[in-house]
Amino acid sequence: MAAPSGRRALHYVLKIGDREASIKFYRDLLGMTPLRHEEFEGGCEATCNGPYDNKWSKTMIGYGPEDTNFVLELTYNYTVGSYKLGNDLSSLSLTLPQKTFQAVKAVDAKSQGYVTAPDGYKFFYQQGDKSLVNKVTLNCSNLEESLKYWNGQLGMTVKSKSDSSALLSFGEGQSEVELNQLSTDAGGLDRGTAFGRTAFAVPGGDLKEVESSVKAAGYNIQTPFVTLPTPGKADVQVVIFADPDGHEICFVGDEGFRDLSQVDPKANELLNEALDKDGSKAWYAKKGKTKTDG
Repeated sequence: MAAPSGRRALHYVLKIGDREASIKFYRDLLGMTPLRHEEFEGGCEATCNGPYDNKWSKTMIGYGPEDTNFVLELTYNYTVGSYKLGNDLSSLSLTLPQKTFQAVKAVDAKSQGYVTAPDGYKFFYQQGDKSLVNKVTLNCSNLEESLKYWNGQLGMTVKSKSDSSALLSFGEGQSEVELNQLSTDAGGLDRGTAFGRTAFAVPGGDLKEVESSVKAAGYNIQTPFVTLPTPGKADVQVVIFADPDGHEICFVGDEGFRDLSQVDPKANELLNEALDKDGSKAWYAKKGKTKTDG
């Protein structure tokens, strides 16, 4: 199936337990720039922060505006210090210019070709002309069934395929999704509690049609079509899908999201303020514990 026009990869959601350590990794080591930072007092209607109803923050971070770059969404729940890492996300892949590449390579003491974030996420890296998040690799329990979903239902183009993996995208120059078949001795797919989400922009008029098609095929709709109000900006339409392995996929209306996702020039300042004010580590220390015990 040819990729439908107007669809594009936006971001991947990662839950982080130690926000301070994570920001040092993504901002200071990988060289990413905070694009937006928001604080929330309660859970997200679209479960952006996972199945939690507590104070949390969202930091969009990457190598350029989300209009033209695939970025990361770091969700931080104030009451959660760590998450159980599953085997659903295999890795993310980066292209880095020489200076950043050399800095990351220096941290990769065993020359494995990847570095690991504080929460255990793997980032493979290669040298190139500019910084890019160019691929998300997801494990799956049945490659053919996953392809029926990602290609047949969502319309992503299969760029290449082997017996154990497939590479898909919505168009040239976009970040790719790689589906990797787990080996039979892997013990099945485990999403743990750290499970993430891949987000894509879709023309707003396509959303309900895609939702109806996915539902008619017997697949799960995790969050049915909903309009999320964003004060001061355009409202955003969202549908959250789940593939045969439970991988979460967010389709958002492109028109509203372009307004919502504009870079905030104060993002880094807001993030630093939040780091300074975060008293969760001190609260746990008073209890004689660390936050990761909580």
